[in-house]
Amino acid sequence: MTFKDQILEGIPNQLPEPKPFDASINHAPKRKAILSDTETKLALKNALRYFDKKHHSTLLPEFKTELEAYGRIYMYRFRPDYKIYARPISEYPAQSKQAAAIMLMIQNNLDYAVAQHPHELITYGGNGGVFSNWAQYLLTMKYLAEMNDQQTLTMYSGHPMGVFPSHKDAPRVVVTNGMMIPNYSKPDDWEKFNALGVTQYGQMTAGSYMYIGPQGIVHGTTITALNAFRKIKKDPKGHLFVTSGLGGMSGAQPKAGNIAGCITVCAEVNPKITQVRLDQGWIDEKITDLEQLVLRVTKAKAKKETVSIAYLGNIVDVWEAFDQANIHIDIGSDQTSLHNPWAGGYYPVGITFDEANLMMANSPELFKEKVQLTLRRHATAINKHTAKGTYFFDYGNAFLLEASRAGADIMAENGIDFRYPSYVQDIMGPMCFDYGFGPFRWVCASGKPEDLAKTDQIACNVLEEIKKHSPEEIQQQMADNIQWIKGAQDNKLVVGSQARILYADAEGRMKIAEAFNQAIKNGEIDTIILGRDHHDVSGTDSPYRETSNIYDGSRFTADMAIQNVIGDSFRGATWVSIHNGGGVGWGEVINGGFGMVLDGSIEASKRLKQMLFWDVNNGISRRSWARNDEAIFAIKRAMDAEPNLKVTLPNLVDDDLLNSL
Repeated sequence: MTFKDQILEGIPNQLPEPKPFDASINHAPKRKAILSDTETKLALKNALRYFDKKHHSTLLPEFKTELEAYGRIYMYRFRPDYKIYARPISEYPAQSKQAAAIMLMIQNNLDYAVAQHPHELITYGGNGGVFSNWAQYLLTMKYLAEMNDQQTLTMYSGHPMGVFPSHKDAPRVVVTNGMMIPNYSKPDDWEKFNALGVTQYGQMTAGSYMYIGPQGIVHGTTITALNAFRKIKKDPKGHLFVTSGLGGMSGAQPKAGNIAGCITVCAEVNPKITQVRLDQGWIDEKITDLEQLVLRVTKAKAKKETVSIAYLGNIVDVWEAFDQANIHIDIGSDQTSLHNPWAGGYYPVGITFDEANLMMANSPELFKEKVQLTLRRHATAINKHTAKGTYFFDYGNAFLLEASRAGADIMAENGIDFRYPSYVQDIMGPMCFDYGFGPFRWVCASGKPEDLAKTDQIACNVLEEIKKHSPEEIQQQMADNIQWIKGAQDNKLVVGSQARILYADAEGRMKIAEAFNQAIKNGEIDTIILGRDHHDVSGTDSPYRETSNIYDGSRFTADMAIQNVIGDSFRGATWVSIHNGGGVGWGEVINGGFGMVLDGSIEASKRLKQMLFWDVNNGISRRSWARNDEAIFAIKRAMDAEPNLKVTLPNLVDDDLLNSL
């Protein structure tokens, strides 16, 4: 059967042969046994409903074995034989070009070069799933191949509920992930309901089909590192950035450090992913011995090198060793998956990676004790360095939150706030998000590198023209992103699809998108797929990350993210998504995203203007109502440019008046 035939077949009528477990692939850790006997039967019953009754007697013992061995039913037998990657859009069987674009993006998320655990359909973050099992993948791809532009596919946490009649201006797909009743969003709730096969953790861009490999976080980390060094008034050259994590998103940190121009030391406990990052060129060197690491960093500082070094081992050992050796760390952070601390997101110090994985599955309470002990040591080591002048910031991965829950010395004197700021509070919020700057991205559906090169040049030309008339307040962000896009080709940032990301405000996004649409109309480039990371101005309500610099008491509300996805859906998005969970954890964040197909048409031009303007200014208006000065500036500027925009502005209260009470 051809690739197209296999897509159109969906779930096969004849059972494929069982597939051997491929030990060469980076697999998800075994999930802890959490289901009762009754719930185990329910999980099996739920899995079997995808298949004809004649196959149940064959599949039942197989699925039971998977559930016992891995804690989940992945249906490995049904993993396709064809290679999964972002093919040119013309190679997908489809009646709708918009649906074909979504198929392309789904396959990009599951590309071996992109996905963290491809056989478990997990893109990044340890549990960020595109689907929960392979039957969902097969059925979804079939629906997308057969649907037309008068239909909408609804996705319930990885499950394709069905294709429903709609209209050509409606989204082709509406995605929800993990949208739990609020009282059922504890970590163990995810473990149980995911094992039952009824919900999944979509992360931010995994379950919404918009992950473009580590390039997105490379850019965000580059901007963060540059601004962090500006904050401490140091040139990155010859100065040290220490962090940890080399997985799906965190793997971008060493590359970002190189682009920023500093010395980067990034610790990682997983030997497979460390080697992958070395082979991909995302790190320059791998070191396995602490003494050798100390000597290498000492040399790099003396020579003012720009170099990225992966330490294969626990980050706590690095912080403690550098303290003992008096190696000054200029900026420090952490990007382990602490939104998922008990299931592979963070590993205890003092035991091997393999020992930890066994403990995680077989002795989860002991594993939790070891993790919390490690968090306390981690925080203590950081405190010693910050006392000597290190600038430490939380990278929005729930490090400070979980450290506080572990009893670490991480609280401020008032006992309410954390000792260290979130990077959004200190850097990205006031410098980027409040002004409307966030991660705008696009994918060239042709798969041609030459199309990507053309879009880079188009985007650069647009930004340079906008910069000529930009106010002083946003000049630095404009300059950083122009520098980024000019160096994008040289830095070899493409992993998987021919994609690019940069930070732009509403004006920049609309003008770049319109220039792309005109280039498509003129035959200069092929179809473009627009999107963004959910980690943006408007898309995410997250009190410890994206909205951590909201100080009016509303940072624990999720109105903005919900309004965002509803507004995008009727203003022209090709697909929309809303998730519980993301980079800071299940129950800690609600985030929304979109995808939009540009085909050179007048309709696409209309949609991009309507949707992109709302997608950014929704968030700026909320931030301005929270009395953020930069956002007040930005929304006033937006109202001046668009007469149909009328936003409620805050009346500022004199603090002296309040203090007189």
